Amino acid sequence: MSTFKNFPQNLVARDSYINRVKSFIGKQIIKALTGQRRVGKSYLLFQLIEFIQKEDSEATILYINLEDLAFSHLQTAIELNDYVLSNQSKTGKTYVFIDEIQEIQDFEKALRSLVLKENLDIYCTGSNANLLSGELATVLSGRFIEITVYSLSYTEFLIFHKLKDTTKSLEMYMKWGGLPYLIHLPKADEVVFEYLKNIYTTIIYRDIIQRFAVRNIRFLEQLVLFLADNTGSLFSAKKISDFLKSQKINMAPNQVQTYLHHLENAFIIHKVERYDIVGKRVFEIGEKYYFENLGIRNSIWGYRIEDRAKIVENIVYNHLVYKGYKVKVGVIPNGEIDFVCEKDGEKIYVQVALTLNEKQTIEREFGNLMKIKDNYPKMVITLDDFSGNTYEGILHQTLREFLTQ
Repeated sequence: MSTFKNFPQNLVARDSYINRVKSFIGKQIIKALTGQRRVGKSYLLFQLIEFIQKEDSEATILYINLEDLAFSHLQTAIELNDYVLSNQSKTGKTYVFIDEIQEIQDFEKALRSLVLKENLDIYCTGSNANLLSGELATVLSGRFIEITVYSLSYTEFLIFHKLKDTTKSLEMYMKWGGLPYLIHLPKADEVVFEYLKNIYTTIIYRDIIQRFAVRNIRFLEQLVLFLADNTGSLFSAKKISDFLKSQKINMAPNQVQTYLHHLENAFIIHKVERYDIVGKRVFEIGEKYYFENLGIRNSIWGYRIEDRAKIVENIVYNHLVYKGYKVKVGVIPNGEIDFVCEKDGEKIYVQVALTLNEKQTIEREFGNLMKIKDNYPKMVITLDDFSGNTYEGILHQTLREFLTQ
């Protein structure tokens, strides 16, 4: 038996995510896909269903979309648990897919019970980082994996929109970001930005204001605009609080920190901590923030020529986390490294600049990297083109090269 209907046609594969899940298919481990609303988590569930059905044409699929009114009768952990058990296969394995699991009250209790059943294979999605990683880690330690789904990478953007890698294509990506549904809209700024504004409003009201009972809505919206204006800038909750006081908005630093945390949980922004490269420690105060989706940022703040350096830096950060790196801002004596990136015990150091036309910029970007005395790869990424030698052995790449290689 299957409750899954209206299977989408012509799905564009996002193999990097599907391949990470494949090893766990059929295992008694909950597979949780998290990420901002509309980044394509549901379609990844559909692709997993498609893969499972190709492998086993007799597979029993149970699909539950908790944003669909057809499932509005499922409100609590007990109701979800009973529904799954009453609709499972009587003879073989049932593959259970639950979309937007956070809509269920005490959902972790249902998952804790269901994962004990050997004939159930469970997959779920959620749009709240803390809710899933926090609650599941508490009650299901070792019994779940979490895979964060990001907006389309640049190469995925090209595939989805059937574009070639050109300067114009990169400009579209920088302006509109990588929400998958954009392929269904006319390629016009006013249409795309209207859609993105609506997505932003949905996230703000459903995933933050309603869920956390936020009262100061005006401050929340002003905070997002502040972050858009200061994308990639170094500051603390106290600095934000002091700035807001100058704008006649009183908000204590601890309240600012709470609102920032809500924005992180809803995947609107990513917080990047500072790391002392020499002392090998993380600073407790001072961090940078980048937007999960630049199209959403640009739709509420504007796509401004004076922001190009910020946008390029944000794109580089997004690509690094998409590739699986843990990223921090590097601190060295009298200088800073934009990104210190770690994966599988290895590091790379990355500097980002809009252009290298001035000697002072060249000396600063490459010079800071030369102060690091280990032998891990170091690179400078810029928007402008350059084909030539390295600088003292340090690699230079254009943004397009970095995003496509």
